[in-house]
Amino acid sequence: MIDLLIGPVSSLLDKFIPDADERNRLAHEIATMSERHAHELAKSQLEVNKTEAAHKSLFVAGWRPAVAWVCVLGMACNFLVAPVGNLILRLNGSDIEVPLVDLETMMPVLMGMLGLGAMRTYEKAKGVQRDK
Repeated sequence: MIDLLIGPVSSLLDKFIPDADERNRLAHEIATMSERHAHELAKSQLEVNKTEAAHKSLFVAGWRPAVAWVCVLGMACNFLVAPVGNLILRLNGSDIEVPLVDLETMMPVLMGMLGLGAMRTYEKAKGVQRDK
């Protein structure tokens, strides 16, 4: 949204500010305003994440492990519980079938967490991790 306003506002600077250096400085300030705002938002979210992760309470710092365990349980249901359960039910002559868990919505979360874990392992291997 802000990007759409940059062009018209910059063209207005030509009419109202005669000094070329001042006009260029203001045009640059306007052009980088949205990036600075996005950067500040990202920094503030990082601070929130640090505070959450450092908290002693499981209900505050434990949401990331909880998401990982939900993903593990979903994968276990699809690849262990359902096939073994269906095998046992078939061997007993039952027509009941244990349904599979829909992994389509869970996989992006799981892949993101695995990617972050891999990045952390790489940092540790290179010796550049921060322990605090």
